[in-house]
Amino acid sequence: MWLYFDFFKMILNYLILFIVVLISVAFMTLMEQKILASSQIRVGPNFVGYWGVLQPFSDACKLFSKEGLSLHSSNLVIYHLSPALSLGLVLVLWLVFPFFEGGLDLNYGLMFFICVSGLGVYPILSSGWASNCKYSMLGSLRAVAQMISYEVSLLMILLSVVWLSGSFSINVILSDQSMVYNGILLMPLCMIWFVSALAETNRTPYDFAEGESELVSGFNTEYSAGGFTLIFMAEYGSILFMGVLLSFLFLSGGANSWLVVFKGILVSFIFVWVRATLPRFRYDKLMSLAWKSFLFIVLALYVFYLFIGMLVWF
Repeated sequence: MWLYFDFFKMILNYLILFIVVLISVAFMTLMEQKILASSQIRVGPNFVGYWGVLQPFSDACKLFSKEGLSLHSSNLVIYHLSPALSLGLVLVLWLVFPFFEGGLDLNYGLMFFICVSGLGVYPILSSGWASNCKYSMLGSLRAVAQMISYEVSLLMILLSVVWLSGSFSINVILSDQSMVYNGILLMPLCMIWFVSALAETNRTPYDFAEGESELVSGFNTEYSAGGFTLIFMAEYGSILFMGVLLSFLFLSGGANSWLVVFKGILVSFIFVWVRATLPRFRYDKLMSLAWKSFLFIVLALYVFYLFIGMLVWF
């Protein structure tokens, strides 16, 4: 009896978590509109509800009520499933974070993150291929190459944190930061993680998958209405996730939920701030930064922390 009760409690907790994440994605778009409007000295949304608070719900009603495209020469099954799969993978990633009670305690939580985040390239590639459009296909190939390149740096940063904490569990990493944040001890890795997270989520200045000047709109060119909405819900959900994960790995000395949420919002604000400040990179410079700069620095730091850890142990 108690086993079934605990199971349903866990399902309810994660259902509430997913709903909160989706609502947060809606208000993330509002925050971005407000920040960009303030940065460019213009008004921004302020008519729908008080201070424009209901604007995200107005946008959602408009997008989901629009008529979708019906492509004549494409694989319609993959075309329609790819956006839903992309959003589903982003929601599954949130299982990594620990609950005080009524949730999964993943001892290999960071390994789970590595495996699931690696699957994120497949919905992007399949959506570009199934659209049967050269712009969509080029955008998806650029996005996949970019994500795979920066996942290598993210993986090496995670291995450095795992080596110093001795565990893949986020709870152990949190307890190890009770005296001093990893963001202070591992400041170069923290900064590289943030820049790599920008590239991983296809955000400015690394938004080459959506280059309007050369790819019309990138891998989502042939999407509209609900499919378009699901793709961008997945993008903003991954921004929130990477912000909260950075907070757990480098900026949190405990599992205080409100403090972690505040730090995650702060990192998400910096994501938008970067978009309002920096122009788009060149693609060859993006790949050169990943393979010739970040990878070399991260590997050198990993060997350094490996040596320091061995000295401490022995």
